[in-house]
Formats: sequence, C-alpha cells, structure tokens
Amino acid sequence: MSTNRRRMRIASVVAGIGIVAVLAAGCSRGGGTPNSTDDGGGEASPGITDTSITLGITTPLSGPTAGPGTCTVAGITAYFGAKNADGGVEFGDGKTRTVEIEALDDEYDPQKAKANYDQLKSSVFAMTAGLGTPTNRAWREAAIADEVPQVLIMTGDPIFSNTEESPWQLGFVPIYQNEGEAFGKLLAESSEDHKVAILSQNDDYGEGYVEGFKSGIEGADNIEIVKELTYEATDTSVDAQLTELAGSGADVFFNAMSITPLVISSLQKSQELGWLPSWFLPSNTSSPSAILEPGGATAFPGVYTVAFAQSAAAPTFAESEEGAAFLSELKEYADYPDTPAFPHCVWSYQIGATLEQVFAKMSEPTREEFMKQLRTISGYTAPLMLEGSSVDTTVDGQPAVSTVQVQKYNGKGYAPAESWDQ
Repeated sequence: MSTNRRRMRIASVVAGIGIVAVLAAGCSRGGGTPNSTDDGGGEASPGITDTSITLGITTPLSGPTAGPGTCTVAGITAYFGAKNADGGVEFGDGKTRTVEIEALDDEYDPQKAKANYDQLKSSVFAMTAGLGTPTNRAWREAAIADEVPQVLIMTGDPIFSNTEESPWQLGFVPIYQNEGEAFGKLLAESSEDHKVAILSQNDDYGEGYVEGFKSGIEGADNIEIVKELTYEATDTSVDAQLTELAGSGADVFFNAMSITPLVISSLQKSQELGWLPSWFLPSNTSSPSAILEPGGATAFPGVYTVAFAQSAAAPTFAESEEGAAFLSELKEYADYPDTPAFPHCVWSYQIGATLEQVFAKMSEPTREEFMKQLRTISGYTAPLMLEGSSVDTTVDGQPAVSTVQVQKYNGKGYAPAESWDQ
C-alpha cells in the first residue's frame, strides 16, 4: 500500500468522510510552495488558501494508546466538521475558510512520529492535538528549524510552553508538574500521617509528575515517601515493581503511568497482592469506563485524578446543551458513535474551539501571524470546561490550560475532592 493511500485510510477511519475533507499529499498546496492571496496581500504559508486551511496531526491511532490517541483526532474533527457544515470559520483577514484535517498514526513510536511530521510539514499549515511526550519531542527541534507551528498538543512536558526554548510550540493540557503538585497539596492537607509509594514512567512524563508531587508535599510533616521505582514505556508488565512496592507498607500509591493496559494490570496486581492503598492517576490514564472499571478500582479506598474538562461519561453530561451538541457532532462528523471513555475527545474539541479564537484574530495567512495571535488568548472559557478553568496562552512557561481540580472516583465517575479526609 502506498504512503498516500495509507494516510487516506487512517485519516478517514478517524475523521470520517464528507464534510471534513482529508487531503492526501500532492494536492494543490503540496511541496511546500507558498500560496499567493488573491487580494495582493503577499504570500501565504503552506497549508492555507483563501478558502481552506489544513491542520496536521501525528498521534497513536493503533497500539496500546490507541484509545486516547483516536480521541485526539475525533474531537477536533467533530468541532470543525460542524463549523464547516455551517460554512466554515471566519478569519481575521475577512475570509471564511473550511478547516481540513490530515491525521497519521505514529503508534506512540517517536521514530514514526518524526516520519509523520516529515511527511506532513509541507502540506499543512500547523501541527496540533497529537498525544505523547516522547512522540512530540521526537520532532520538536525539526519543527523549530522548519518554523512549523506545533501547538495545542497533548503533552504536559513544560519545554513545549517555554517560548525561548520552543518558539514554535505551545502545549494545551496542564504540565505534569501542575497535576502532581495539585494532588500533593491535597494529600499534605490531610490530618493524618501517610506513607507514599511511587511508580513513574522513566522519562520526562514520569519525572514531571513526581517533581510536581514532591513540590506539593514539601514541608508537610505528615507525608513520607517510603519507596520510589520506575518502569519503561515499552514494558509489558510492572508486576515486579508492584510486588516490591506492596512490601513498603504505603497507604498511598502515586502512579505516574501513561500506558493504559499497564494501569489496568497494576490495579489488578495490587489487589492480587492484597495491597489496597489510595491511588493517584494522571488525567490521561484515569478513565472510569476504560481503565477503572476493568481494573476493579472500587476495591481501593480512593482513586484520585485531576481534571479541567467535563467528563463525557458523567451521567448528566448528555443532558446539558453543550454535552448533547458535542456527542451529536462527534457521531456525525467524526464517525465516533460511542460515548468517549477518554477525556482526550473533549480536550481536542476544546483545542478546535481555541484554534477558532486564534483564526479570528489572524490578519495575515502566515504561520508567523498565527503564532503571534496564538499567544494573545486570555480568559477564554472553551466548551465543556469545568468551572474555574480557562484558556490562557499569555503566560510563558505555562500551557494553554494550567488550572486543574483534584477529583475522586465514586464508582461511576468523578466528583470534586475538596479535601482528603472526606
């Protein structure tokens, strides 16, 4: 199968067919040749014409992280599918454009992510929404050298939100340190003593969560870290680590893990060992239906995570106007008929809404103008955000969303955890 045909097949599976067009390489804007605007306003960047703009995504659409990865494409496809059906998105230069998506599967493999970027960079205006720290890092330097926007991506790695180090990048989700710190602070406010065991991914993802957690408990006399281990993202089992951690006597387990099957097996192994601590899970691996239910999470005294967006799996979600519209658009325009088990579908929908805010400010069809306006969004409440959370791209060192709320699993979904002792 040719590369172009494979891309069309992968993208159409995720994005659906019809209103959101998926372009194969070699169409009118291919080859990196800038387009000229018909009003004499100068050359446009690749991937944009007077009538359309094309966005690229490299993300895991197969393999262990395909569940959340597929959502990174589905939500943004649904958002712009609805906009395209209404005629398109109005830009700051007075033109209305349809938004087209090209999505390639990287299987959460950094080398494949870099190859995908190389394939897309000359035909898309910007890269966005893709999931993963190692996969996004794999082509960050290339994007800087090529001056291709790599923005509103789903990694909490703080380097992507550092303007000096990453001038063409901006993360969307809270940095890992923010998530870890929020949980650490909640635990530190407990009136009881706690022993903590830590298992983290041996990369920037895991290190960021642990760094934030330790910052959150700094100065707390009631918290003791009794055991700290790591695992590799390529591991197929962490049973040995779980067995060692179970012997630590910890009553709290901080599990900075990004691989869905490993989180499920960890929950199951812990029960098999008779070790039932309270858990902390990152926001991207805390799905009630896809992870906690098969993992038997109700066996534990508490499972905690953090959030900034509403959960599509919440019982009342579909009853709200925004929730109903989201689910309808997801089915119609992204060919995603089920209620999303992962938050990434909502996140990428919010990314679409944030991009529309940027497009509305763009007075020129260039990547430089896009990056300039991207960093001017402040106090924007994107659809489906939790109260108190908003998009702010103006703070250097922080992603578009930096506020999170700690939540506790209640057997069906999550509820706000206002305190540890509840």
